Amino acid sequence: MMEACKLADDPFEIFAEWLAAAVAAEPSDPNAMTLATADASGRPAARTVLLKAWDRDGFVFYGNLGSRKGRNLADNGQAALLFYWKSLYRQIRIEGAVSPVSDAQADAYFASRPRGSQLGAWASDQSRELASRDLFEARVAEAERRFPGAEIPRPEFWSGWRVTPDYFEFWQGQEFRLHDRLTFTRTATGWAAGRLYP
Repeated sequence: MMEACKLADDPFEIFAEWLAAAVAAEPSDPNAMTLATADASGRPAARTVLLKAWDRDGFVFYGNLGSRKGRNLADNGQAALLFYWKSLYRQIRIEGAVSPVSDAQADAYFASRPRGSQLGAWASDQSRELASRDLFEARVAEAERRFPGAEIPRPEFWSGWRVTPDYFEFWQGQEFRLHDRLTFTRTATGWAAGRLYP
């Protein structure tokens, strides 16, 4: 049987430890996470995005503000994140309110992206219907002509979001589905820790 989750006072310390283990163990994208959102009517949607920064204020990811996720988050400012690391038999669930990152933070991250990704951000009407792949490739070429060898500014329709957690669940898989589940719920004075049945 694998080691059970250890009770602790600070979910961020456990997150840091588990993410470091995932970076060492996972072959690619240990920062991949499922982002679940819902629109104004409550219809859910989920997709995989990449965690690009985190601290005690929350967990940050980026994308097109007009995308389905962007529209969902504008309509319903709550989201859930799920990290799953198969090789470690671990997952982490995080839930909380979503807020935009600052323009300065979005600018700095956009400037760090590969040029091709920057051009793709300008070319894509993310999540909107596309008549053909050729059209998208033509838009990428148009963006390349617009910014020939020059620094590419962040589009005003592209930014980031921060999920400020009020709930964590750390799931450690066990044999015979006798899994260990440790939870943290935000309170007025800190975090309340607990366990769930598998």
